[in-house]
Amino acid sequence: MKKKHILVTNDDGVHAPSLLALVKAMRMLGKVTVLAPDRNWSAAGHVKSMNRPLFVREVSLADGSPALATDGAPSDCVALAKMGIVPESIDLVVSGINPNANLGDDVTYSGTVTAAMEAVINGMMGVAFSMDSAPHGELPDFDMAAAHAQAIAARVLAEGLPGDILLNVNIPFQPSIAVKGIKVTYQGKRVYKDELICYQDPHGNPFYWIGGERPGGVHQEGSDYSVLDEGYISITPLHLDLTARHFMNTLKGWNL
Repeated sequence: MKKKHILVTNDDGVHAPSLLALVKAMRMLGKVTVLAPDRNWSAAGHVKSMNRPLFVREVSLADGSPALATDGAPSDCVALAKMGIVPESIDLVVSGINPNANLGDDVTYSGTVTAAMEAVINGMMGVAFSMDSAPHGELPDFDMAAAHAQAIAARVLAEGLPGDILLNVNIPFQPSIAVKGIKVTYQGKRVYKDELICYQDPHGNPFYWIGGERPGGVHQEGSDYSVLDEGYISITPLHLDLTARHFMNTLKGWNL
């Protein structure tokens, strides 16, 4: 049987330790190719670079293994691989491990999740892996998260996914022994606590930072936010059809 071929990418940059942990875990499932951004693209959303050239170069990960890095976004990484930078067919695209959860509305911002979306657009299976951030600044155990990612990816390779579905997986910030299990969830609602911070440059011109506290969420039974908060791994199946079908008849009634 032909070995499965897995593309690994992320939005934190090719040298992020969380990416290496995911790469090592995926090597147990088949051949792994890494094509990731050469810098951090967190919260970049679904980017498609069309007004500038993209560069791809060979780099080495911390364990000495080869990888490809590009100055493009996470979604560019997946598109570049599919369009010929990676000549072999790809069975699965995994993105992550993001060192913060991607829940609810985060999926529209997250480079981690939108890389998996790009996989679906290009006819490949895609799974995004994120790990909840530490509440008190503790160091994350990416190897633990990667072990869970490996088990989920193995099942995806065995079972397959429909052509329009990607999986958004969020893993609690807890030791492996404390993770209560896995629950299938729906996309919940984030509560952002963003704050606009204004400064002045030396010439008196204003400039701005968007800051604020760590986001929260609305507790709703079965949502990704609530399940993760309860200590379970959350798996949310997402699709790219954003049509609000329940509103279509109302909109038709406007007689536009």
